[in-house]
Amino acid sequence: MKAAVVNEFKKSLEIKEVEKPTLESGEVLVKIEACGVCHTDLHAAHGDWPVKPKLPLIPGHEGVGIVVEVANDVSSIKVGDRVGIPWLYSACGECEYCLSGQETLCEDQLNGGYSVDGGYAEYCKAPADYVARIPKEADPVQIAPILCAGVTTYKALKVSGAKPGEWVAIYGIGGLGHIALQYAKAMGLNVVAVDISDDKSKLALELGADIAINGLKEDPVATIKEKVGGVHAAVSVAVSKKAFEQAYQSVKRGGTLVVVGLPNDELPIPIFDTVLNGVTVKGSIVGTRKDMQEAIDFAVRGKVRAMIETTELENINEVFKRMEEGKINGRIVLTLE
Repeated sequence: MKAAVVNEFKKSLEIKEVEKPTLESGEVLVKIEACGVCHTDLHAAHGDWPVKPKLPLIPGHEGVGIVVEVANDVSSIKVGDRVGIPWLYSACGECEYCLSGQETLCEDQLNGGYSVDGGYAEYCKAPADYVARIPKEADPVQIAPILCAGVTTYKALKVSGAKPGEWVAIYGIGGLGHIALQYAKAMGLNVVAVDISDDKSKLALELGADIAINGLKEDPVATIKEKVGGVHAAVSVAVSKKAFEQAYQSVKRGGTLVVVGLPNDELPIPIFDTVLNGVTVKGSIVGTRKDMQEAIDFAVRGKVRAMIETTELENINEVFKRMEEGKINGRIVLTLE
C-alpha cells in the first residue's frame, strides 16, 4: 500500500510502498478515504515533544474510511461500516481513569499516528473498541477534522463549565478556533473571538461570533472587561504565550481558563490573582469516545462545519511547509481515493 512515512525527524516524509497491516485480535482494517492534517502531525514528524514518536512512522490521527476486514473476534463493527481512527487509538480499559470516564488520561494509551501508525496511508488498522462510528451518509472529508480539531475543542468547551447564555472567549481563530467557535454557538454560548488578523475577525463574525477582536489593534482584555465584564470561560487554542496570558486575564471572578494549544513556552500563573479571584486553570486534551460521538453528531446535523482544503497524499511535504509558515486557513484534508 502507499503511505507517507517519517524515516527521520525534521526530514521530508517519503511517499513509498509499505506492507498492508495484518490484523490481530480485536482489530479492524480500514481503507482510508480521507485524513485530516493536524499540527500535531508536524510535531510528530519533527520529534518536537519530550516523548518521541516511533520511527519509522506513518502519521495521521484524523483518518476516515470503510472497514474492509475484521478480526474473527470482532462483532461490534462490520465490513462496510464507516469509521474514524483518532488520536486516542486505544487505552488500557482497566485503570482508574478508564473506569471513571477519563480514558484520555490513561497512562497506557496508544496514540494514532504517533505511537502507532496512522492514516497517511491507503490502509490503517485499529482496535474495534476505539474507532469512531460514523454514519454512512456523512462526508468523510468533512468528518475527518472532527476526529481531532472537533472533539478537542468540543471537549474543551465542556470542561470549561460555561452554561448556555454565558460568555466564552476563544483565542485563536485558526484550524481549531474556527471550529471551537461553531461548537460554542451550537451549545448556546455567547462568543468573543480573538485573533491578530482582520481576516480572522471577519471570519469569526461570519461564523456567528458576537464580538470579534483583533489583538494587534486593541487590547482584548480591556475590551472584554469593558463590553461584557469578563468571560465565564476562555479557551486558548493559539500557540503563543501572549494569547494564554490574555486569555487568563479575560476571565471574570470564578471563571475558568482552558488550555488547549501547546506553545513551546511556560505559562506563568499569578498565584495571588488565581486564589483571590477563584479562577480555575484546566488542561484539556482531545476527548473520550463519548465526547467523540457527541462531536460527530453536531457535525452530521450541520451545526459545525470545518473550512476545508483538500489535496492528495503526495503533497504532504508541501502542506507541512505551509503549516510552518502559517499559510493555512482552516484545515487541510488528504484524500486517498
